[in-house]
Amino acid sequence: MSSPLSPSLLSSQSESAMSFRDDNEEGRDLKKPFLHTGSWYRMSSRQSSIMGSSAQIIRDGSISVLFCVLIVALGPIQFGFTCGYSSPTQAQIISDLNLSISEFSIFGSLSNVGAMVGAISSGQIAEYIGRKGSLMIAAIPNIIGWLAISFAKDSSFLFMGRLLEGFGVGIISYTVPVYIAEIAPQNMRGSLGSVNQLSVTLGIMLAYLFGLFTNWRVLAILGILPCTILIPGLFFIPESPRWLAKMGMMEDFESSLQVLRGFDTDISVEVNEIKRAVASSSKRTTIRFADLKRKRYWYPLTIGIGLLVLQQLSGINGVLFYASNIFESAGVSSSNAATFGLGAIQVIATGVTTWLVDKAGRRVLLTVSSSGMTLSLLIVAVAFYVERIVGEDSDLYHIMGILSLVGLVAYVIAFSLGIGAIPWVIMSEILPVNIKGLAGSVATLANWTTAWAITMTANLLLTWSGGGTFTIYAFVAAFTIVFVALWVPETKGRSLEEIQSSFR
Repeated sequence: MSSPLSPSLLSSQSESAMSFRDDNEEGRDLKKPFLHTGSWYRMSSRQSSIMGSSAQIIRDGSISVLFCVLIVALGPIQFGFTCGYSSPTQAQIISDLNLSISEFSIFGSLSNVGAMVGAISSGQIAEYIGRKGSLMIAAIPNIIGWLAISFAKDSSFLFMGRLLEGFGVGIISYTVPVYIAEIAPQNMRGSLGSVNQLSVTLGIMLAYLFGLFTNWRVLAILGILPCTILIPGLFFIPESPRWLAKMGMMEDFESSLQVLRGFDTDISVEVNEIKRAVASSSKRTTIRFADLKRKRYWYPLTIGIGLLVLQQLSGINGVLFYASNIFESAGVSSSNAATFGLGAIQVIATGVTTWLVDKAGRRVLLTVSSSGMTLSLLIVAVAFYVERIVGEDSDLYHIMGILSLVGLVAYVIAFSLGIGAIPWVIMSEILPVNIKGLAGSVATLANWTTAWAITMTANLLLTWSGGGTFTIYAFVAAFTIVFVALWVPETKGRSLEEIQSSFR
């Protein structure tokens, strides 16, 4: 089939692409994507005109990109569903399988362990078989994991299923933001990138919602749905054009970029910009840890790791872990329903971030988010300190319970307005293309390791001192303000190539 590019456009680009293609021709057959970009968009103008209105819809670049984002967003929904699953099912699983509290705690934490393993391999998988191929790899263990949980008769199948889920989630958490960043136009990249975290919060909320009405086995079956839709959906979206260019598949690269921008859009400037960036990157195919010592690599990697670690050190998992206790102390009768309400608030606040991030900019939202988190965490800490001083029969004790609830909700809103979504967006934007696989794996692993550490220590810290725990989280949130002000660059309105070249 002929390329969707016009003959004049192809001729203007062929000369600049020729030398690049010659350099990569020898290895191209060995680097075909695991899932081909598809042929539905590589049709001649005569064929597309026969299709009429349906072809015209495909020609709209924004619709094409939005469709791709909606398909891959099923991965983060799966991510969120996995995170939210253990909360509404704890009592049922413990009762049906005769588990101890410690065994269920192991079950809950194993998703983090699996995610750490997935994170280690995520970057290399995404580099060798493509972004779509890695999402396919991630979907399969997720499906198997949910089935293992649903049919579990004892803790062994339960644990195995949770590990498999975690492995898939670890790959998804790296691959989806990278894919979205690489396909999105620069004026939409922040908003579309924030869809990743929006989908995670949506998945958490859905797990809370369905958990109110279904038992744990049925809820596990429902957890299969996102990935069973994702797998066929991957065959209808193009591979990342930047990854295709890096692999030397220039015809597929140009076709992929053309459908993402619209058939009637002149993509020559963006094509040449991507080609120059790929050509100027390291000629070696293997990047070693020693290479990360160079400033052009360690500086963006430090920013990426710093934001993703601070995101977790600010205590989001610890706060949500203790949410039901705070609801109870504030006099809320149904903690599960209240937790669902908190999940809904998180979805709404993240949706606001998705709308604002390309208007206000990354740094502004990160600063506002960190400031709001600092203030709300201090409110919760003060409430806990006062509760320890006054008696439980005191009116002030109940007022402090309500104050801690207000602080908790304010913290979740502040977190969702920036720190929840934007670190993943920035990580996917600033890492140079030739180290993205290795550096992205390191950054994602750091995030999951920190998340695991916070989850495991939250209960111990809260037993030691509720006020002290939230004070520690508040200091981390305050340091995040400083970190953003001193080191995080503004990436709004800049192409990926411009952002990455600024570190040289």
